[in-house]
Amino acid sequence: MRSTPHHRASSLAVSSGQQLKDRPRASGRGGDERSRPSRLTAKRVVIVAVSLAVLAGGTSYVVRTSIEHSKAPKQVLDPDSFLALDPNAPDPETDILKENAVQAWRKDRLERARDRKKVLDPVEIVQKAPGGGGFSPADFPPGSTPDPGSNKAIGKQMAEARGWGGEWGCLEKLWDKESHWNERAMNRYSGAYGIPQALPGSKMASAGADWQTNPATQIKWGLNYIAGRYKSPCGAWAHSQATGWY
Repeated sequence: MRSTPHHRASSLAVSSGQQLKDRPRASGRGGDERSRPSRLTAKRVVIVAVSLAVLAGGTSYVVRTSIEHSKAPKQVLDPDSFLALDPNAPDPETDILKENAVQAWRKDRLERARDRKKVLDPVEIVQKAPGGGGFSPADFPPGSTPDPGSNKAIGKQMAEARGWGGEWGCLEKLWDKESHWNERAMNRYSGAYGIPQALPGSKMASAGADWQTNPATQIKWGLNYIAGRYKSPCGAWAHSQATGWY
């Protein structure tokens, strides 16, 4: 039988519909979810687990430390002990005394200049160390006249060259106590060495390579040490008297 145009159109429609029905669905937003690869791999699981463990451990440490600090006894400082923590902290009373002293010196200087008198040096070399703070006034120790060429004679000469001639007695007493002025002296308990008892003795190498045997080198280092830490021999001697060391 010959196909009519109407029959051929119907056949084409059926064929096209069947093809659309049989075509596989495209993988996309509405596609088959089973075709997607899984994003939760074993490596990512391990990374997440480690991150959570570290976060938990850090949080636990912070909480535990906070609890321990809250249980620690609180130390309350009074003004005096607070100032004692920093010897350079402002001290209003002392600063007022210093300012008054400066003003008094300026006034005296103007009056003496007007009367054509010699202006006084604000520094006075006293004959007795002042007391205060529970200490009684003290006489400076008298110094001896050491034998020429002796270690003491070298020390006296070097101290005078630094302008410490008036404090020779303090220096003499200090190193009498520390080393008997012997360049080979060593403290049997600490290992401090030499006339100034440097600890360790090798510190004196900054004054000369012959620090182990040369008294002058040891004395040079010792005077520099005193100047840097105690300002003068009597300052070092006072500290030694109060504490047993300098």
